[in-house]
Amino acid sequence: MTTAPDTIVLVHGFWMTPRSWEDWKARYEAQGFRVLTPAYPGFEVEVEALNADPSPVARVTAPQIVAHLESVVAGLDSPPIIIGHSAGGAFTQVLLDHGHGAAGVALNSAPTEGVRTIPLSQVRSTFPVLRSPANRHKAVPLSFDQFRYAFTNVGFTPEQARRVYERYAIPAPGGILWSSVLANFQPGPQDIWVDYQNAGRAPLLFLSGGEDHIMPPSVQSSNAAKYHGAGTVTEHETYPGRAHLMTAQEGWEEVADRALEWALAQALSLA
Repeated sequence: MTTAPDTIVLVHGFWMTPRSWEDWKARYEAQGFRVLTPAYPGFEVEVEALNADPSPVARVTAPQIVAHLESVVAGLDSPPIIIGHSAGGAFTQVLLDHGHGAAGVALNSAPTEGVRTIPLSQVRSTFPVLRSPANRHKAVPLSFDQFRYAFTNVGFTPEQARRVYERYAIPAPGGILWSSVLANFQPGPQDIWVDYQNAGRAPLLFLSGGEDHIMPPSVQSSNAAKYHGAGTVTEHETYPGRAHLMTAQEGWEEVADRALEWALAQALSLA
């Protein structure tokens, strides 16, 4: 008799904290799942505290984040479903590559190393960080207008966009963003690297918002196409009319339910 995973790990992205998963956490818990929303090291405080003192954001590194997430997942009694949004999608890919998780879902995922698709809207969205090398040592916030373009460009009224900005937005670690850009021009594996040939990786689904500016569907499509591990499952689906923050956009329940349904089916098929 096979047993479905009973734990879901939700991994937040940059410019966000675990608070951004509050609706998904409640929905999954109502279905009987144990739901963990681990924060990056130093991000355990509230949004308001990180905006008042963003020094933990400036200090954090990708290896620290991966090590912390691995410690959370490895400490569980059985492999969980791992769902990550944006940069959390890239970290989800790393966790799966390292042998963790029963199945993974990457929502509007940032790319792992070697994905060189860079749409113009992505350049504009990340320009507040990448415009100056000095930002490699800073925590870089987005203004409301910048956040609106990158995260809530469709599907949100101005009032809704303002509400999620004030409730969820924090600065992002400039060092990690700069390193992810430079990784494609430096030899050898870098911080957010996966083995695309790994035949032991758990199933992985990419879900894309069709109108996402910061991580358009072409990024996830290119990322998914990199995977060629024998016998592994890698799929990609796109939701038209969805923005980058489709986790909080009207109709988010459909995306949450699809992510869980797919992950459970894949996990059980391999059990």
